[in-house]
Amino acid sequence: MEYDPADASSLGDMTDSEFREALALVGDWVASYRQRVGRLPVLSRVAPGQVSRALPSAPPSRGDAVENWIKDLDEIIMPGITHWNHPGFMAYFSLTGSGAGILADLISSALNINGMLWKTSPSCTELEEAVLRWYAMSMGLPADWFGTVCDTASTSTLVALAAAREATGLNIRADGLAAKPKLVLYCSEEAHSSVDKAGIVLGIGTQGIRRVPSDECYRMRIDALEEAIRSDLAAGRRPFAVVATVGTTSVTAVDPVSEIARVSQKYGLWLHVDAAYAGTAAIAPDFRWALQGCEEADSLVSNPHKWLFTPIDFSALFTRHPETFRSAFSLVPEYLQTESRGAVDYMDYTFQLGRRFRALKLWFVFRHFGTEGIAARIRNHVHLAKEFADRVDSHPRLERLAPAPFSVICFRARPEGLNDERALEQLNAAVLEKVNASGEVFLSHTRLKGRYSLRLAVGNLNTTGDHLRRAFQLVCEAAGLAL
Repeated sequence: MEYDPADASSLGDMTDSEFREALALVGDWVASYRQRVGRLPVLSRVAPGQVSRALPSAPPSRGDAVENWIKDLDEIIMPGITHWNHPGFMAYFSLTGSGAGILADLISSALNINGMLWKTSPSCTELEEAVLRWYAMSMGLPADWFGTVCDTASTSTLVALAAAREATGLNIRADGLAAKPKLVLYCSEEAHSSVDKAGIVLGIGTQGIRRVPSDECYRMRIDALEEAIRSDLAAGRRPFAVVATVGTTSVTAVDPVSEIARVSQKYGLWLHVDAAYAGTAAIAPDFRWALQGCEEADSLVSNPHKWLFTPIDFSALFTRHPETFRSAFSLVPEYLQTESRGAVDYMDYTFQLGRRFRALKLWFVFRHFGTEGIAARIRNHVHLAKEFADRVDSHPRLERLAPAPFSVICFRARPEGLNDERALEQLNAAVLEKVNASGEVFLSHTRLKGRYSLRLAVGNLNTTGDHLRRAFQLVCEAAGLAL
């Protein structure tokens, strides 16, 4: 079909009336979905390739009506959705895309801005500065820390460790790693895999990552950390960073950050704190203890999309040393130079150039719930998890495998007389499969010092005590245990 200039008037976007009609249909769909999500199977039941086979092999040559998009959404896409907003979603770190956050995401998409420079949308930059200051203050962290929004904690940790590498003074940005000392970074054996991936991307290599043993409560052992640092120094390697975790992925353990900070300062190492999950808990003052010592960190990440009801993705990265981040990342080609003196250009503090208006989501969440409302909901989630833990502790054939300082419970079925770890793993893996096949609840698993563990996480705004009681019932039924 050849181009005809006479047709140019019909080559724009949806008309206002078409968009309003489509928006009403989509809005009704979203509202209906939020209302019925708890009645859907939480875990998708499609087989690999099932969604792909239902999709056309080629794009349409002509446009289609929005009603047909929604029809295919329901019939093709929805069966392949695992519903993270389901109140029975208790796997990984349970989360909520709240109504306020969803509305903000819609507006952000409608505005469609790129916040790479202050000039490209001043409100994007200045709202980000403000809401990250609110977030730090609400957690009891220094309000003067510099903050920037990344997509996930994996990116935040990568960016922070790149800054840590810059802080060595080895001029790796210009020279690369060739002929440089072998760099080493340290984290707990319970730390998230994103630390390893950051090391791989930064050229540290897996051999340059030391996973430090944890104690009986799954916290990094300070004696083992210092021993590893001394050993690497004696071997001519260059220790440069430590990652402490506040809320480890498996059991939500809290590393002794104050002591780790002391060791880091002693040996001149950058301290990065991964508080992606548990940082938000400190909005409730009774959990402020979890961030004790974090004011000594060089950088810290906490994710509002985990426990602050903000739709994914939103990761907040804070630092006491923005100048080091700028030194690591700032690169301004001619076409991006501006005269905006005194303003922050966020592209200078990370490898990312294009940036969505994510700050709008957290702004709406704070405006809707307030810090008191957020704190009350966090306390409720911890209370629900404690009730579940109490049921596990009271049952003679269930065993809790780790402390539960927040809202994650690690446990397993352990029938009388069954002590073989391989048999216990087979039993509990089967329990997990049966529970998840119910469609009512989705649990995950982990491995704790060689022991297979079921893992239940509470964090959805719509999860109630009834959901937790049903989860307990399903576990007992799947394990063949009496309630």
